[in-house]
Amino acid sequence: MSRRTAAKTPRILVVALRYLGDVLLTTPLPHALRQHYPGCEVDMLVFKGTESMLQNNPDIRRVYTIPERPAREEILALARQLWRRYDLAVVPQPGDKPHLFGFVAAPRRIGLVSTERSHSWWKRLLLRHALSVDGITHRVRENEQVVQMLGVPSARTVIPPTGQIAPEAWAEKLSPYLHGTAPFDPRQPFAVIHPSPRWRYKRWHTAGWASLMGELRQQGLRLLLSGGPGEAESRYLDEILAALDAPTRAAVIRIQGCLGLGELADLLHLARLYVGPDTATTHLAAACGTPTLALFGPTEPRQWGPSPPDGLEPPWDQRASSQVRGNVVLLQEPFRACVPCQQEGCERHRESHSECLDRMAPERVCQEAVAILRRQPGGGDAVPAPPAETQP
Repeated sequence: MSRRTAAKTPRILVVALRYLGDVLLTTPLPHALRQHYPGCEVDMLVFKGTESMLQNNPDIRRVYTIPERPAREEILALARQLWRRYDLAVVPQPGDKPHLFGFVAAPRRIGLVSTERSHSWWKRLLLRHALSVDGITHRVRENEQVVQMLGVPSARTVIPPTGQIAPEAWAEKLSPYLHGTAPFDPRQPFAVIHPSPRWRYKRWHTAGWASLMGELRQQGLRLLLSGGPGEAESRYLDEILAALDAPTRAAVIRIQGCLGLGELADLLHLARLYVGPDTATTHLAAACGTPTLALFGPTEPRQWGPSPPDGLEPPWDQRASSQVRGNVVLLQEPFRACVPCQQEGCERHRESHSECLDRMAPERVCQEAVAILRRQPGGGDAVPAPPAETQP
């Protein structure tokens, strides 16, 4: 797309039919396009249920959604809605549906394709410029390479959502979730703990979370326990809470399923620490600039390691006991050559255990969390203990 075209206020559609974390890591594209083509209008197409990751994004004019498994009528309705409404479609993923919607939406298209010619030949025919993926390049870097085909020099700035919640509003906003614990004061140090990923094979063990939360409470932090609304996640958080001693339990506010992603992002901006496994919320914390401790097992960091707000430099290594990029510390337990295997756990299904996470010692994680706190301004000072539990 030339500068002359850009002067006519081009309309661009970015297709991101993936999970929540992928949608977040696609936000550098509209941001870079808006900077490179001043005045252009950028819309996005995402799966229904992931649009909250784009809440109040200043670079995006409109968000279209479609179910992850749409009916034929839903596909046709969206196709009619998109038909040639755009000058350019950007398709930063090799799947079939994204490329078909890109073809419907715009006469010019660029995007990613698989290296397997038998799967990608027809997509290459549909694209003005095609880029093959190698399966290990980080999502942010993949997306950046796509728009570089347009002459856009860089696309690394991840834009988190926002619920536009003022810091002083949090005490009242969290008051319904105290359940007998002391009021929340956002001016006092707190950590956000998100133990439960979407799939079991990315999960650390209960004993580890209980040990970590006890250590953080002793460091004087209030603990905000986050999680998705699903039943499996609820049961896992129940299990963790049951393993806590009474003083630690009194320091916990359970915010599972209580906040939208934009609201959670606003809260993460204020936190002294975030700890979580490979999950969308961990990517969100990293993008917010929150000091983040990410616990990785089978997942390949080179492709999926959390990205600091301004991108990864240098990229994550494939395996290391501990590595740091910007505000993010990533821990692995590479006790065997198979780590990371990029498989669904040791049993190769989503409800499998992962020995590399089962072997990750609580002492390691606690030590790293305390080290992150101490590296912050004033981190060496004594932090007051959280208030004791109040009587109902």
